[in-house]
Amino acid sequence: MHSTRIIQMLEVSEAAALAAGRWMGKGDKEAADAAAVEAMRTAFDSVDIAGEIVIGEGERDEAPMLFIGEKVGAGGEPIDIAVDPLEGTNLCAYGQPNALATLAFAPKGTLLNAPDTYMWKIATGPAAADVIHIDASPTENVRNVARALKRPVEDIVVCILDRDRHADLIAEVRAAGARIRLISDGDVFGAVATSIEGTGIHLYMGAGGSPEGVLAAAAMRCIGGCFMGRFAFRSPEERVRAEGMTNCDLDGVLDMDCLVNSDEAAFIATGVTDGEMLRGVKYFGQGARTHSIAMDNKTGTVHFIETVFRTGAEKFWVRMD
Repeated sequence: MHSTRIIQMLEVSEAAALAAGRWMGKGDKEAADAAAVEAMRTAFDSVDIAGEIVIGEGERDEAPMLFIGEKVGAGGEPIDIAVDPLEGTNLCAYGQPNALATLAFAPKGTLLNAPDTYMWKIATGPAAADVIHIDASPTENVRNVARALKRPVEDIVVCILDRDRHADLIAEVRAAGARIRLISDGDVFGAVATSIEGTGIHLYMGAGGSPEGVLAAAAMRCIGGCFMGRFAFRSPEERVRAEGMTNCDLDGVLDMDCLVNSDEAAFIATGVTDGEMLRGVKYFGQGARTHSIAMDNKTGTVHFIETVFRTGAEKFWVRMD
């Protein structure tokens, strides 16, 4: 049944990507996001789950659908669901790389209901999973990853969001001798890419949204990598709100057991625009083609899946492992 659930959830992320892809390059990020949200919400209706959105588009009064606490599915197994129907709205709107439709799911009560605040994050793939720590300096982490991968520091590429708050981080990474892949948006991609051969990214560091941290942690748990976080509250109100949402130590290290407390988590992403990890949606006269990644912690598998949709015909998909 678990493999069936993966395919059902894959169809949900594909629906979001297909809808958002129609807005690629049109300069309207709100319309692209709305299309992805509506398509994903509709697709959930045909999945035999009793799902609850724990990471979504915001609170009930902020989002018309896929809001935190919303129940989705046609009934069945109770599960937690984290979604970002269009990770990288600007990337899609302006035709830039690595826009994704993403979701993660796990048994009920195992995904952290993360507050909408910043989180300092660090992530790397399985080969260096035991040598990084969020409390170590950027220089230490870069050098440790280089040693674990048996590479010179100069070969290491660190992915960082291009934000003013990262000026000191960027300067230290450069001083340590590593190279940097600056991204304008999409830090779920940045973290997950550290575990995917061929992306050329070895380490992710920086501050981004806490909800995206849960999605990234689910992927890293599936693939055997390492993800750590630490909340960075911007106001006393954010901290008070977080106290009612999580049992994790608000001042401590947020490890994967806190963020995704299950060995049965799964992570799925479908490319919206072309990128290092996934190809974007391609439309043709009578259909479309999508490219997705599906990670399953229960079976320890990672599948790359290409699906072709043909108008008026059943879709077919090819697993490309």
